[in-house]
Amino acid sequence: MSTAHADIAPTVRPRLPETGLAKGWEPAALLAATAILLGFGLVNLYSASAFLAQRQALPDHFYLVRQAIGGVVGLVGLAAASRIPYTWWRSLAWPLLAAVWGALLLLVLPWTTGIAPEINGARRWLTLGVTIQPSEFAKLAILIWTAHLAVKKRDEFQSLTRGLAPFFVVWGFLIVPILLQPDLSTAFMVGLLGLLVLFTAGARIAHFLFMGLFLLPVAWMQLSRGFRMERLRSFGDMEGTALGAGYQVKQSLIALGSGGATGVGFGEGRQKFGFLPEPHNDFIFSMIGEEWGFMGVAGLTLLYLVVVVVGFRIARRAPDLFGQLLAMGITSFIAIHAVLHMSVGLGVIPTTGLPLPLVSYGRSNLLVTLVSVGILLSIARGDPRARRETDLPRARVSRV
Repeated sequence: MSTAHADIAPTVRPRLPETGLAKGWEPAALLAATAILLGFGLVNLYSASAFLAQRQALPDHFYLVRQAIGGVVGLVGLAAASRIPYTWWRSLAWPLLAAVWGALLLLVLPWTTGIAPEINGARRWLTLGVTIQPSEFAKLAILIWTAHLAVKKRDEFQSLTRGLAPFFVVWGFLIVPILLQPDLSTAFMVGLLGLLVLFTAGARIAHFLFMGLFLLPVAWMQLSRGFRMERLRSFGDMEGTALGAGYQVKQSLIALGSGGATGVGFGEGRQKFGFLPEPHNDFIFSMIGEEWGFMGVAGLTLLYLVVVVVGFRIARRAPDLFGQLLAMGITSFIAIHAVLHMSVGLGVIPTTGLPLPLVSYGRSNLLVTLVSVGILLSIARGDPRARRETDLPRARVSRV
C-alpha cells in the first residue's frame, strides 16, 4: 500500500487501557517532573501572594487555596485524560473548537458584561459560578483540531488554497475574539501552536512565509496600539522608562540579581512587598530567582527540560501521525510558555503576560496544562509496534 493511501489511524477500535503506566521510563519521569513543578509552584505561590492578599483585605492563603483547588481538579483531569485513548480526541476536535469559540464570543459581546466583566482594562474571564479563562482552553482546542485536520489534509499541503489557507481561516475565528479582549500574547500563542503542528505535519515553509507577509500589516496594527508600543519602547530603553512602562522588568531584574547563587531564603524576598507587580503570576519566576537564587532557577529549568525531552520522545514513539502531532504540540505548548515567561523575567523580550506552567497563579492554565500532560501519558500508552510506514512528518519529528 502506498504511503499516500496508508491508513494513518489505528484500525482497532480504541479501548480503555488496563492498569499501570506505559512501558519505559518516560511516563514515570513525566509524572514526577509534573508533580514536583506543581508542588514547588504552590509553595512559591504562597510566598509570592501572601502580602498581596493581605493588602486586598483577604486571608494570606487566599490565592494558595484557590490554586490548590484548581490543582486538584486538574489532577482529576490528568488522570481521566491519561485513561482515555487519545484517538477519542479526534472525534471531539470540532465540538471542542466550537465550544471554545462560543465562550470567546461571550467575552466580546457588549451585552454580556454581567458574566464577562472588564478587569484591568480587558475582558478575559467568564464568571459562571466559577471563573474560567476561555483563551487558555483555546490553546488545547487549536492543538487537537489542527492535528486532526492535518492528518486528513496532509496530501494537500502542496497547495496553498487547499492546504494551508483553510487552517488560517478557522484559526482566525479563535484569534480575532482573543485580540478583541484584548490579549495579544495569547492570540500570538494560539497561532504559533497551530503553525508548529502544521510544520511538523509537513506543510511548506514557503507558504508560511507568504501568509506571514500577508498578515504583517495586521500584526503591526496590533503592536502599534497604546501600551503595547510603550512596552516595545521600554524594551529598547529600560533605564529611561524605569518609572513607566519598563518598571516591571526593572524590578524583575533587581529581584533576580538580589538572589545571587542560593537566594535570600524562602519567604524572605522583598520585591513582593508592592515593588514588583503580579509577583504571583506574570513575574513569579523573578520571585523564585530572588528567594532561591541561581540554584533554584537552574533546578526549575531542569524540570521543564525533563518535561520537554520526555514529550518529544513520546511524540517520536506515537503509534500514528495524529499522536505524533498532538504530542509535539502539547510539548511545545509547555516549552514555549516556560521559555517566554523566563525570558520576560530576564528582560530578554518585552513583557508578554504568559504564565509559567504549573507554577504561576491561574487555574484555567493549570487545568489545561495538567489535562495536556494526561493526554501525553495516553499517547505514551500506544504500542510502538503499531506504527505505520515512516513518512515526511515522522522525519520532522525525529529531527526535532
